[in-house]
Amino acid sequence: MTDRLDRLQFERTAIAVAATIATHLAHLPPWLAAALAAAIALRVFARRRGSATISSWTRVLLTVLLLVVIVTRYGNVFGRGPGSALACGLLGLKLLETERTRDARVAIGFSSFVLMSSLLFTQSLLFCTLVGGVLVLILAALSALQPAPLRAHRPLRADLRLAGILLAASLPLGAAAFVLLPRLQAPLWGSRDDGLGRSGLSETMAPGQFSQLMQDDSPAFRVEFAASRPPNASLYFRTIVLTDFDGTTWSRRLGGPRGGAAAPVATGRSYDYTITLEATDRPWMPALDLPLFAPEGTRLDDDQVIVAGRSVTQPREYHLRSDVDAHAAPSLDRRERLRMLRLPTGYGKQARALAQRWREQAKDDRDVVKAALAMFRGSFTYTLSPPLLARDSVDDFLFGSQQGFCEHYASAFVFLMRAAGIPARVVTGYQGGWWSGGYLLVRQSDAHAWAEVWREGTGWQRVDPTAAVSPARVELGAPDANGAQAWFGAEWLREMRNRFDVASRLWTLSIVRFDALSQRNLLSSLGITDAAQGDLLLALSGVLGLSMLLAAAWSMRETSVRVGDALDRAWTRFRSRLARTGIDERAAEGPLDLRARVHAAVPALAPAIDPLVDEYVALRYGAAEPTPTRVAALDRRLRAVRLSRPR
Repeated sequence: MTDRLDRLQFERTAIAVAATIATHLAHLPPWLAAALAAAIALRVFARRRGSATISSWTRVLLTVLLLVVIVTRYGNVFGRGPGSALACGLLGLKLLETERTRDARVAIGFSSFVLMSSLLFTQSLLFCTLVGGVLVLILAALSALQPAPLRAHRPLRADLRLAGILLAASLPLGAAAFVLLPRLQAPLWGSRDDGLGRSGLSETMAPGQFSQLMQDDSPAFRVEFAASRPPNASLYFRTIVLTDFDGTTWSRRLGGPRGGAAAPVATGRSYDYTITLEATDRPWMPALDLPLFAPEGTRLDDDQVIVAGRSVTQPREYHLRSDVDAHAAPSLDRRERLRMLRLPTGYGKQARALAQRWREQAKDDRDVVKAALAMFRGSFTYTLSPPLLARDSVDDFLFGSQQGFCEHYASAFVFLMRAAGIPARVVTGYQGGWWSGGYLLVRQSDAHAWAEVWREGTGWQRVDPTAAVSPARVELGAPDANGAQAWFGAEWLREMRNRFDVASRLWTLSIVRFDALSQRNLLSSLGITDAAQGDLLLALSGVLGLSMLLAAAWSMRETSVRVGDALDRAWTRFRSRLARTGIDERAAEGPLDLRARVHAAVPALAPAIDPLVDEYVALRYGAAEPTPTRVAALDRRLRAVRLSRPR
């Protein structure tokens, strides 16, 4: 085959394919990722050894096997998860048959599609930058597929430079399409996924469950306060309320709380703020404790938790007002009171006995709460690496290990309160955050659990038993409380991440959340009001046509910009230097005639000039296309020649 790929072309195509598949690794099944990596590596190794391509029947069998396995794993081939797995698998299989230039171009074109589909999962600034880097590799692989005279001995950096120039040249057209293309009602990446979950809080909590979440440094949401901001000790963001306990795990009540809760009465310490929530694929929306109303399209349930009508599958912005001193539910009906006192049978025998002694010795509920906090403050330790607990986790924690973090203390405290006859429940959410660029950045590592106890006439009141053990967790935040146990504990690293998050927030607000309203506002600022979709498409077509004309003019420019004409430019510069020494330029004079005149005028230059003229003649007339390496070498030698005026 005359158009068979050489080693350089094939391996650059393989690199582009592998890099494209790597952008999907976060959601590909491990077995598929390992199989594709092995297939690509074996294909490169086999081709270096000159082995034949895999037979057509084998490729067909592998394709059918891929379909069967994906349908077995996901149940279908539709949706982001199975769709991306199928696309990556087919791209890997395409490389198994890639042998000719046409096959490589198809593989590179398909790589571009698969790369674009990775943006359906995340559109963060860091990931989009990574996608741009992979796109440069794809364009470099496409550049390597040029005919042999145009790419002979071209180094990788030359192809990467050309790819970068092409990508930069496409940015104006991409910006025009971004601004003028009519916006859809919902972005393509807002579609629901098939079981794909993201990091965040769940509707259950068991000892040790938060430890992995507290090592997750990804942003959960950002908060911008309209005026003054609350103190750090009041930065509790309520997300989920857990009421049912089976001896090991706390969970939301069966069926979930009912909506239509009465808003708490404001005390005067209220704050207006805006939250930009990252996609969670869950319906719960954090709010500063306690929210006074539910944003549009959401509801405030009986537990004062804000619940969206559907799972949050894309960044969402909502406005709230909260009162940090408010209390909810000043009265409890009998059924609700019994639920908040319920404990599982057969668990916490020692904890029940201790709570009963406190009840007998206490004057009121406040004394019981103080006794529990004093116990935690006296001999317990805050740590992210506590020992595993036995089946009876409450007794083992209280009278055994006495080491844990927020969920251990919240769980044990609520158990003790219920055992003493005080209605109590667990609340999970986020506490603290980092002030970055005028807004509060709350990360997944700021996840927290605390307790609420109910008092007659007052209602639910927050009690954070973790603060009794580790005040730094509330006053300074999770990173300072975790200290060296967290890899992100270094101050300089936090500061660098926070500065980067300023750019990430701007990216999210300006690019990811650019919707129809944002488009209208932007066009209005440019003097374009009430632009219909047809007008926008017409304007985009005009920009596209103008871009094509400019590209055609650039491609049809005179041949002086070809790679080989770098040789002419080098020779012209040398002729100009000779002219300044008195050996003037003459029209239609060839290099050999010029050498003869130099010999006659300045014989001392002959030893230096002769090999340079020979090299120029060989490159200009003895090769179909001079290689950039030899041209650059000759240019350096021509510049290095020392010239003097003839006597």
